Amino acid sequence: METHNIATTPFGGRAMSLALLAGYKKADKIPEGKSVNKWEVYRNLCEGKASFGVTDRSLAILHALLSFYPDAELSEEHGLVVFPSNRQLSLRAHGMADTSLRRHLAALVDAGLILRRDSPNGKRYARKTDQGVIEDAFGFSLAPLLVRAEEFQAAADHVRAESRALKLMRERVTLYRRDIYKIMEAAMEEGAAGDWRVLWSRFRAVVEAIPRRATVDQLEAIVGDLSEIREDIDRMLEKLTNTENMDGNDVQYGRQHSESKPESHYCEFEPALEKAGEARAEPISQRTSVPKAYPLGLVLKACPEIIDYAPDGISSWRDFMMIVAQVRGFLGISPSAYADALDVMGQETTAIVIACILQRSNHINSAGGYLRALTDKAKRGDFSVGPMLMAALKMNGEPARMVG
Repeated sequence: METHNIATTPFGGRAMSLALLAGYKKADKIPEGKSVNKWEVYRNLCEGKASFGVTDRSLAILHALLSFYPDAELSEEHGLVVFPSNRQLSLRAHGMADTSLRRHLAALVDAGLILRRDSPNGKRYARKTDQGVIEDAFGFSLAPLLVRAEEFQAAADHVRAESRALKLMRERVTLYRRDIYKIMEAAMEEGAAGDWRVLWSRFRAVVEAIPRRATVDQLEAIVGDLSEIREDIDRMLEKLTNTENMDGNDVQYGRQHSESKPESHYCEFEPALEKAGEARAEPISQRTSVPKAYPLGLVLKACPEIIDYAPDGISSWRDFMMIVAQVRGFLGISPSAYADALDVMGQETTAIVIACILQRSNHINSAGGYLRALTDKAKRGDFSVGPMLMAALKMNGEPARMVG
């Protein structure tokens, strides 16, 4: 049986250090009878690798070393030294180059995950008795994995807890985003009184500030902001409910729908604004509507690139505009340019324009600058989305004819 209480210095030009000597002494202090599953230790180490400063490539070498250990359980009783040659290790590490192999073995030693137990001539081998029992072995000792098993377990538990907390926080953000978007959209579609545009701007500002790789603390702050917006929405709806005549047949904005023509309920609000001389913003979903000549199917034929950003497909204008709001950020269009376009052209027309810009993104140096230029033309009455859409349709080989 091999002995683990003799700290051997490294062979050849490898340096010896007090930290390495301390690692040998620590590896000697294995509680009697202790054993751990080698693959469970390895999984824990993989999950908590950031705490120990090891890379995936180094862990691949450790995996290869563990594969040379004959038993599933690491224990002092069965010996803890493995002695494969570099060639054998390279084959089990998917053909890793010899220089890389040596570098990652050194990294594992420096991280205190394995120890060198070098022979007098630097070779790795085992000396056996006449009965075939290993008497002594020279190679790499896996004793640190057995000694530090609880440390690896704690690191992995910490990583799992953080991952779980991050997942839960992301779910909360998603739920808030969905609720706020759909409630505001329903309120604006039904013409509910209130300063919905301000709330919408606040909502978009929070959503667009979410980092792509947000931490738990960052998401927690975002959840707080979204929670405040949701509370403001609830207060606005509660105030609206309290001012309505609940005994009547129709609520206030319901009567506007019944008295207006089905195709022009948005127009009901415009005269009142002009008479009052107010600068009240129209609800986002009620700005310039899509002409009947441009059905959604035609827009998707002209701009098929947008479909690639919709994993669940685009089956309605609502889906289309939600995807466009995300694509806007990918194209580098600033929130201010997007807001100006919404003010001038309306949400639906702006969505078509951005989809057309995406379709021709390889030929446009600055999507944001291009959108601002089109917005300025629209302010002067010199822009119509029709020719732009028909040009995109023609570019994709579709017959460019008006529908309806």
